[in-house]
Amino acid sequence: MTALWTAEDVRKAVNGKGSGEWSASGVSIDTRSLQPGDLFIALSGPNFDAHEFLDDAFSAGAAAAIVSRPLPAQGPLVEVEDTLQALTQLGAAGRARTSARIVAVTGSSGKTSTKEMLVAALSAQGRTHGSAASHNNHWGVPLSLARLPRDADYGVFEVGMNHSGEIRPLARLIRPSVAVITNIGMAHLEHLGSREAIAAAKAEIFEGVSVGGRAVLPRDSAHWEFLTQAARKAGVDEIRSFGEHGQADLRLMGWIAAEGGGEVQVALEGREMTYHLSLPGRHQAMNSLAVLAAVQDLEGDVDLAALALGRLEAMPGRGARQQVRLPDGGHFTLLDESYNANPLSMAAALGVLGATEPQQGGRRIAVLGDMLELGEEATRSHEALADDLTGNAVDQAFLAGPLMGALARRLPGELLGAHADTSAGLTQTLQQSVRSGDVVLVKGSLGSRMRVVVEALMAVDQPQTKQANGG
Repeated sequence: MTALWTAEDVRKAVNGKGSGEWSASGVSIDTRSLQPGDLFIALSGPNFDAHEFLDDAFSAGAAAAIVSRPLPAQGPLVEVEDTLQALTQLGAAGRARTSARIVAVTGSSGKTSTKEMLVAALSAQGRTHGSAASHNNHWGVPLSLARLPRDADYGVFEVGMNHSGEIRPLARLIRPSVAVITNIGMAHLEHLGSREAIAAAKAEIFEGVSVGGRAVLPRDSAHWEFLTQAARKAGVDEIRSFGEHGQADLRLMGWIAAEGGGEVQVALEGREMTYHLSLPGRHQAMNSLAVLAAVQDLEGDVDLAALALGRLEAMPGRGARQQVRLPDGGHFTLLDESYNANPLSMAAALGVLGATEPQQGGRRIAVLGDMLELGEEATRSHEALADDLTGNAVDQAFLAGPLMGALARRLPGELLGAHADTSAGLTQTLQQSVRSGDVVLVKGSLGSRMRVVVEALMAVDQPQTKQANGG
């Protein structure tokens, strides 16, 4: 296997002190997921210091470690002044040495799904590297770049933010050939104050686009004009658009929902094409148009990319769908959207629930947690979900968190299943309420801890499983 990093490469990249020859096949900042042969970077923060886990790293097979102070260790060390800065420098070196064509994705929602679709679409064209999970912040982006193989043909990176000014340095680190903005919504409104400020923060991604690079933008957005002007001001003249707008370069002509996905009909470059998308929801169909636009900008094969989109599986917490057995032998369908939420993604997820038919005797059940970081719009945004619930034929809603109290007060008694202060407060009620044929959507902001609900619902079949195993 070709080494990802050699000792000399690392010491030069981070201006570090150390000796000895070694090579690393990967890069890790967490001993719990570290693989043998990884280079371990001991980051430190207000509530943790990874230097304390140095022995664990070498016991797990670390090839070497980057540290900010001399320590006794079981393996070779590279000493630097600041390990986070060293990670950023290593990411920059990884970007500088590659000839891969790079895509960066940002937006108020759909970033990770779009990134995963791009990885699948480009993997059909060549060797593709994508950022893991949601590694989209000040440490996740450089870590993903540091993991970029030397011989990759394509690289796909997700860029997120909570405040203005956070995307700019990340975009300049990535230096994408193509920058994609999925949409502009209300996520992080509490910190930024207005949708216009959110659009401006997302537009920072253009400042990192490489010379001759391109942008892929949502034509239906109310901020279309602002985004295109911001792109051109940053020197990005080639812009491709997607959406339902009559002037979109890739225009969504139709979406037919099907079990676990749907059929997308799109008009592009004077022709129409139809392809299967394995991720459910009209919003995912729209994201897939952004993917095909980016593939076009990279001069890839759009038909091959569209074919790959039919084989993609939704990630846990981001639309994963599974059948859960009940003790009586029946089963219900669980839609796991528990990773995060904002008004745009919540409406989209409820649309997926509305398009999913329950089995005989079943109901559509929405289990919703607070949407956070909405500032003064929080109460209004939660109340507005009442229309999404009724508009998507939801039979019962179980709500968790103080903000969801605003929605609970708007719902008629027959629609409101229960409201609890925390997600954990709903678990027992839900376990007793769910029945065969139901379709259950679980969604909320990460801080609402809706994963607790998902785990409780998945556990309803455990007594039966134990009995079957003789437990």
